[in-house]
Amino acid sequence: MVQSLNKCLTLEEFLALPEGDITYEFVKGEAVPKYKDDQMSPKFFHSRFQKTLLIFLDECLQNHGRVEVKWAIKLKIENENWMPVPDLTYVSYNLLPADWLQDEACPVPPELVVEIISPGQTFGEMTEKAADYIKAGVARVWIVDTKAKTITIFAPASVPITYRDNQMISDNLLPGLEITPKEVFQRAGLIG
Repeated sequence: MVQSLNKCLTLEEFLALPEGDITYEFVKGEAVPKYKDDQMSPKFFHSRFQKTLLIFLDECLQNHGRVEVKWAIKLKIENENWMPVPDLTYVSYNLLPADWLQDEACPVPPELVVEIISPGQTFGEMTEKAADYIKAGVARVWIVDTKAKTITIFAPASVPITYRDNQMISDNLLPGLEITPKEVFQRAGLIG
Protein backbone atom coordinates (compact mmCIF):
# COMPACT_ATOMS: atom_id res chain seq x y z
CA MET A 1 0.00 0.00 0.00
CA VAL A 2 1.36 3.41 -0.91
CA GLN A 3 0.29 6.68 0.68
CA SER A 4 -1.41 9.01 -1.76
CA LEU A 5 0.43 12.31 -1.64
CA ASN A 6 -1.16 14.08 -4.60
CA LYS A 7 -4.83 13.20 -4.47
CA CYS A 8 -7.54 12.43 -2.00
CA LEU A 9 -8.68 8.83 -1.99
CA THR A 10 -12.22 7.61 -1.68
CA LEU A 11 -12.86 4.88 0.84
CA GLU A 12 -13.35 2.44 -2.04
CA GLU A 13 -9.94 3.41 -3.54
CA PHE A 14 -8.32 3.00 -0.13
CA LEU A 15 -9.84 -0.46 0.29
CA ALA A 16 -8.62 -1.45 -3.19
CA LEU A 17 -4.98 -0.58 -2.45
CA PRO A 18 -2.69 -3.64 -2.27
CA GLU A 19 -1.75 -4.95 1.17
CA GLY A 20 1.82 -4.60 2.37
CA ASP A 21 4.01 -4.72 5.45
CA ILE A 22 2.83 -1.33 6.73
CA THR A 23 -0.52 -0.88 8.48
CA TYR A 24 -2.44 2.12 7.13
CA GLU A 25 -5.45 3.96 8.45
CA PHE A 26 -7.84 5.98 6.29
CA VAL A 27 -7.88 9.55 7.60
CA LYS A 28 -9.43 12.53 5.78
CA GLY A 29 -9.07 10.93 2.37
CA GLU A 30 -5.49 9.72 2.83
CA ALA A 31 -3.77 6.42 3.57
CA VAL A 32 -1.81 7.31 6.71
CA PRO A 33 0.69 4.87 8.28
CA LYS A 34 -0.47 3.83 11.77
CA TYR A 35 3.14 4.15 12.90
CA LYS A 36 5.05 7.10 11.45
CA ASP A 37 8.51 5.49 11.57
CA ASP A 38 10.55 2.61 13.01
CA GLN A 39 10.77 4.41 16.35
CA MET A 40 6.98 4.20 16.67
CA SER A 41 6.63 0.55 15.73
CA PRO A 42 5.31 -1.54 18.59
CA LYS A 43 8.02 -2.92 20.82
CA PHE A 44 8.08 -5.86 23.23
CA PHE A 45 6.01 -4.27 26.06
CA HIS A 46 3.33 -3.22 23.56
CA SER A 47 3.23 -6.66 21.95
CA ARG A 48 3.25 -8.53 25.23
CA PHE A 49 0.49 -6.41 26.77
CA GLN A 50 -1.62 -6.68 23.62
CA LYS A 51 -1.33 -10.47 23.59
CA THR A 52 -2.16 -10.77 27.30
CA LEU A 53 -5.14 -8.42 27.13
CA LEU A 54 -6.41 -10.21 23.99
CA ILE A 55 -6.37 -13.55 25.80
CA PHE A 56 -8.04 -12.09 28.90
CA LEU A 57 -10.78 -10.25 26.95
CA ASP A 58 -11.36 -13.25 24.71
CA GLU A 59 -11.84 -15.53 27.75
CA CYS A 60 -14.22 -13.07 29.45
CA LEU A 61 -16.24 -12.05 26.40
CA GLN A 62 -16.16 -15.10 24.09
CA ASN A 63 -19.85 -15.92 24.53
CA HIS A 64 -20.89 -12.30 24.03
CA GLY A 65 -18.91 -11.15 21.00
CA ARG A 66 -15.58 -11.20 19.20
CA VAL A 67 -12.24 -9.69 20.20
CA GLU A 68 -9.89 -9.05 17.28
CA VAL A 69 -6.36 -7.75 16.73
CA LYS A 70 -5.64 -4.95 14.24
CA TRP A 71 -9.08 -5.13 12.64
CA ALA A 72 -9.91 -2.00 10.63
CA ILE A 73 -13.21 -0.31 11.45
CA LYS A 74 -15.43 1.61 9.01
CA LEU A 75 -16.43 4.77 10.86
CA LYS A 76 -17.61 8.29 10.05
CA ILE A 77 -16.75 11.55 11.78
CA GLU A 78 -18.90 14.49 10.75
CA ASN A 79 -19.89 12.63 7.53
CA GLU A 80 -16.26 11.91 6.61
CA ASN A 81 -15.10 8.32 6.24
CA TRP A 82 -12.48 7.24 8.76
CA MET A 83 -10.93 3.79 8.96
CA PRO A 84 -8.69 3.38 12.01
CA VAL A 85 -6.93 0.14 12.93
CA PRO A 86 -6.97 -0.19 16.73
CA ASP A 87 -4.72 -2.64 18.55
CA LEU A 88 -7.78 -4.56 19.82
CA THR A 89 -11.48 -4.38 19.00
CA TYR A 90 -14.46 -5.92 20.79
CA VAL A 91 -17.84 -6.02 19.06
CA SER A 92 -20.80 -7.84 20.60
CA TYR A 93 -22.98 -10.36 18.83
CA ASN A 94 -25.84 -7.89 19.39
CA LEU A 95 -24.13 -5.48 16.98
CA LEU A 96 -22.54 -8.04 14.66
CA PRO A 97 -24.16 -11.50 14.81
CA ALA A 98 -22.06 -14.58 15.60
CA ASP A 99 -22.76 -16.00 12.14
CA TRP A 100 -21.36 -12.88 10.38
CA LEU A 101 -18.35 -14.05 8.38
CA GLN A 102 -16.99 -11.55 5.88
CA ASP A 103 -13.37 -10.76 5.05
CA GLU A 104 -13.76 -7.02 5.45
CA ALA A 105 -13.39 -4.17 7.91
CA CYS A 106 -15.68 -4.09 10.92
CA PRO A 107 -18.87 -2.55 9.50
CA VAL A 108 -20.25 -1.16 12.81
CA PRO A 109 -18.88 1.03 15.59
CA PRO A 110 -17.77 -1.51 18.23
CA GLU A 111 -18.34 -1.42 21.96
CA LEU A 112 -14.59 -1.25 22.71
CA VAL A 113 -11.35 -0.34 21.03
CA VAL A 114 -7.96 -0.54 22.72
CA GLU A 115 -5.00 1.58 21.67
CA ILE A 116 -1.61 0.91 23.26
CA ILE A 117 0.78 3.84 23.25
CA SER A 118 3.83 3.00 21.14
CA PRO A 119 7.25 4.67 21.41
CA GLY A 120 7.05 8.04 19.68
CA GLN A 121 3.32 8.44 20.39
CA THR A 122 2.11 10.70 23.17
CA PHE A 123 -0.79 10.36 25.56
CA GLY A 124 -2.12 13.65 24.14
CA GLU A 125 -2.17 12.27 20.58
CA MET A 126 -3.93 9.15 21.75
CA THR A 127 -6.45 11.24 23.72
CA GLU A 128 -7.35 13.08 20.50
CA LYS A 129 -7.77 9.74 18.74
CA ALA A 130 -9.95 8.47 21.61
CA ALA A 131 -12.17 11.55 21.26
CA ASP A 132 -12.50 10.81 17.52
CA TYR A 133 -13.52 7.21 18.25
CA ILE A 134 -16.20 8.45 20.65
CA LYS A 135 -17.48 11.02 18.08
CA ALA A 136 -17.69 8.17 15.55
CA GLY A 137 -19.91 6.07 17.82
CA VAL A 138 -17.47 3.75 19.61
CA ALA A 139 -18.83 3.15 23.12
CA ARG A 140 -15.55 2.71 25.04
CA VAL A 141 -11.91 3.48 24.27
CA TRP A 142 -9.06 2.20 26.39
CA ILE A 143 -5.70 3.94 26.08
CA VAL A 144 -2.95 1.81 27.60
CA ASP A 145 0.31 3.34 28.78
CA THR A 146 2.81 0.52 29.31
CA LYS A 147 5.37 2.89 30.88
CA ALA A 148 2.97 4.33 33.47
CA LYS A 149 1.19 0.93 33.81
CA THR A 150 -2.23 2.58 33.40
CA ILE A 151 -5.43 2.11 31.43
CA THR A 152 -7.44 5.27 30.72
CA ILE A 153 -11.05 4.70 29.74
CA PHE A 154 -13.02 7.11 27.56
CA ALA A 155 -16.81 6.95 27.26
CA PRO A 156 -19.42 9.28 25.75
CA ALA A 157 -20.63 12.10 28.00
CA SER A 158 -18.09 11.43 30.74
CA VAL A 159 -14.58 12.47 31.65
CA PRO A 160 -11.80 9.93 31.05
CA ILE A 161 -10.88 7.81 34.06
CA THR A 162 -7.34 6.50 34.56
CA TYR A 163 -7.02 3.14 36.31
CA ARG A 164 -3.80 1.94 37.91
CA ASP A 165 -2.58 -0.75 40.27
CA ASN A 166 -5.51 -2.61 41.89
CA GLN A 167 -8.33 -0.33 40.74
CA MET A 168 -11.06 -2.63 39.41
CA ILE A 169 -12.29 -2.13 35.85
CA SER A 170 -15.79 -3.44 35.21
CA ASP A 171 -18.41 -2.26 32.75
CA ASN A 172 -21.95 -3.50 32.06
CA LEU A 173 -21.16 -3.01 28.36
CA LEU A 174 -18.51 -5.76 28.73
CA PRO A 175 -20.35 -8.60 30.52
CA GLY A 176 -18.29 -10.58 33.00
CA LEU A 177 -15.25 -8.35 32.75
CA GLU A 178 -13.50 -7.59 36.03
CA ILE A 179 -9.85 -6.71 35.74
CA THR A 180 -7.21 -4.48 37.28
CA PRO A 181 -4.30 -2.91 35.42
CA LYS A 182 -1.90 -4.62 37.84
CA GLU A 183 -3.40 -8.02 37.01
CA VAL A 184 -2.90 -7.57 33.26
CA PHE A 185 0.59 -6.13 33.58
CA GLN A 186 1.55 -8.99 35.92
CA ARG A 187 0.11 -11.64 33.55
CA ALA A 188 2.12 -9.98 30.78
CA GLY A 189 5.25 -10.28 32.90
CA LEU A 190 5.80 -6.53 32.79
CA ILE A 191 5.77 -6.07 36.59
CA GLY A 192 6.85 -8.37 39.41
